[in-house]
Amino acid sequence: MRVWAVANQKGGVGKTTTSIALAGLLADAGKRVVVVDLDPHGSMTSYFGHNPDTLEHSSFDLFLHKGSVPEGLPGQLLLPTSHDNISLLPSSTALATLERQSPGQSGLGLVIAKSLAQLWQDFDYAIIDSPPLLGVLMVNALAASQQLVIPVQTEYLAVKGLERMVSTLAMVNRSRKQALPFHIVPTLFDRRTQASMGTLRVLRDSYPENIWQGYIPVDTRLRDASRAGLTPSQFDGKSRGVTAYRALLKQLLTHNAAAQVA
Repeated sequence: MRVWAVANQKGGVGKTTTSIALAGLLADAGKRVVVVDLDPHGSMTSYFGHNPDTLEHSSFDLFLHKGSVPEGLPGQLLLPTSHDNISLLPSSTALATLERQSPGQSGLGLVIAKSLAQLWQDFDYAIIDSPPLLGVLMVNALAASQQLVIPVQTEYLAVKGLERMVSTLAMVNRSRKQALPFHIVPTLFDRRTQASMGTLRVLRDSYPENIWQGYIPVDTRLRDASRAGLTPSQFDGKSRGVTAYRALLKQLLTHNAAAQVA
């Protein structure tokens, strides 16, 4: 199983949309995908029609068991989605309490990595949607993943958020055996605005080795897909947004293949 994290310390940059769009395209290709919602706000969980405030089981259970998944729990934890090939490990508002608990507990940073290791044979890909906050949940996402996707809205304030995210990644990499490769993905791009055009130039100039050369455009069809609870490719596989995400996935898979050969 390949594990990808989608993260940024700034909210509103398209993390959940990116996670679900990539998962949908992988699932369309016949891959078995588990999407992991680690954001206490539960946007991904709500996207697929589940209420994070009322669920009996969620990703919070994994932290209660310190990453050891009891027999039978995977069947209770994993929820269906609109796509037969995608399972959801949902969020819960209880995840927000982990920051208060973590100072007194050791090993919380590797809970998701340990949990996913027990699902290794069941899925081809895991995609983790992390919260826009540096803490135990984001550390779990980064520690568990083999590839990081950083969506960055093409507006000036988002560049500052990216700087913080890259600094966080450098810190996490010091404790990893191998540095986590990352791809910066410009999102919500509108070529009609100077802000989008200027920010895209800054991103390409500042991070030439890590930025994906394409961009995800502003596309109302992506919003319509979320309202319908469908992956973007299920809703409209020919939309501009899905076409862009398809190109991004091709780049990620190419990088994946090169890394495995290396």
